[in-house]
Amino acid sequence: MSNEAMTAAELLRQIALGEDSRHQFKRDATNADSLAAELAAFSNSGGGILFLGVADDGSVAGLNAADVRRLNQLLSNATSQHIRPPVHPLTQNIQTANGIVMAITVSDGLAKPYLDHQGRIWVKQGADKRHVTAREEMQRMFQRSGLVRADVVPVADTTAQDVDEKAFRAYVTRRYGPETVSDDATLDQVLHNIGLGDGRELNLSGVMLFGLNPQRWCPAFMVKAVAFPGTVIWDTRYLDSEDISGTLTEQFRGVFAFLKRNLHHVQQGRGFNTVGELEIPEGALEELLVNALVHRDYFTSASIRILIFADRVEIISPGHLPDSLTVEEMRQGKTNRRNPTLTEHAFKVLPYRGVGSGIPRALEEWPEIELIDDVRGNQFTALVQRPKPEWEGRGDPVTPEVTGQVTGQVTGQVTGQVTGLLMVMDEGDWRRKDLMEKLNLKGRDNFEKLYLVPALESGLIEMTISDKPRSRLQKYRLTEAGRRLLRQIAEGSQ
Repeated sequence: MSNEAMTAAELLRQIALGEDSRHQFKRDATNADSLAAELAAFSNSGGGILFLGVADDGSVAGLNAADVRRLNQLLSNATSQHIRPPVHPLTQNIQTANGIVMAITVSDGLAKPYLDHQGRIWVKQGADKRHVTAREEMQRMFQRSGLVRADVVPVADTTAQDVDEKAFRAYVTRRYGPETVSDDATLDQVLHNIGLGDGRELNLSGVMLFGLNPQRWCPAFMVKAVAFPGTVIWDTRYLDSEDISGTLTEQFRGVFAFLKRNLHHVQQGRGFNTVGELEIPEGALEELLVNALVHRDYFTSASIRILIFADRVEIISPGHLPDSLTVEEMRQGKTNRRNPTLTEHAFKVLPYRGVGSGIPRALEEWPEIELIDDVRGNQFTALVQRPKPEWEGRGDPVTPEVTGQVTGQVTGQVTGQVTGLLMVMDEGDWRRKDLMEKLNLKGRDNFEKLYLVPALESGLIEMTISDKPRSRLQKYRLTEAGRRLLRQIAEGSQ
């Protein structure tokens, strides 16, 4: 807040504007607890000015000299004895035609949250104040003040036995040297030394980075991915869906596999039997995904969501931007490390470069990214526009979700999953297991439902042992129709 003296004319102009989150009127104050609540709300919400001697309707009632002396004593008592930690407002007495108006300027607090005499937290809500009761909102206030951080909160009942010891020791050796994991040091000691445990239990960072089964302890901290055929989330149909769990490294790999099998691939002059490059640069998607995994609000029990539509990809992470960080500042490279311990280790196991460079780098690789900070919904969204297919407007397209005749023998809908399957098959015969590995798929049922059966029914692939569909020796190969389709895709991408 400004320390410049306010003149009577400036006071009247400000009063004429009415009350808002930064300016409040009171005819008088007689109770220290009530006054302390008003000042604490300002301190917790960016600061403001309380005008004493002004009625709610904006009329200047004014104070006399005795009122001012009494209010100064009341203010001293309220700020030192009725607010924890104490606040230190500035006062100014402004003479008007109707008497004195006391302007009490409260700065944005540096030691939030400020509590009243009864231990309550107050914040401004418009011109009024409200009592904070939601646990998650309290946690975020303590987090912003540095008093508590979600990434180092101990996870109850975990022990060093819940760590993937092989992966953890390999990481520590690579980063800190072999002497860190010598025989003399117990696993609990090493975890504690590098900030991933307290000597008894793992903290959230330890569980999410090196836990054997992180979702056992933190079931919400996973990624839910869905690919839709259209452009709306309420579509009852979907092309692909997967709940991706595991450590942050495993979630990163799983999400990238999901993106690769549901986005178009551009050949760019490469052979038609190659998968090609993603329609959206991998580097841009990589930066946005790591940002979501590392900087999400872990005080919010919700999953990251990856939504793929026909025209865009949405990466939605729980928690709006921390503190006063804005989208524009984020675009310019400014950052606020909500989870500093997690970030410190994640940048060694994920493709993370830190120092706020991720978002600018993503925007440089793919400018068609909209960043949306939804404070009310408490989430942050990176909305990535998909490019218009190069073959659009060039006759009958061959693309995921296209309906109509693709070749003389192939009709119906050719999904992105089927196209992806054909692209990894090349020539030769393939076992089911090999195809699933090439597509980075783990669920057999999902593979059959979305990939294998539609490709067989479309006549794009065939069994090598057609009379024994369930033979353990069964393999699959491209049909002539499948090869023609791949050639059309290659020609349409050039």
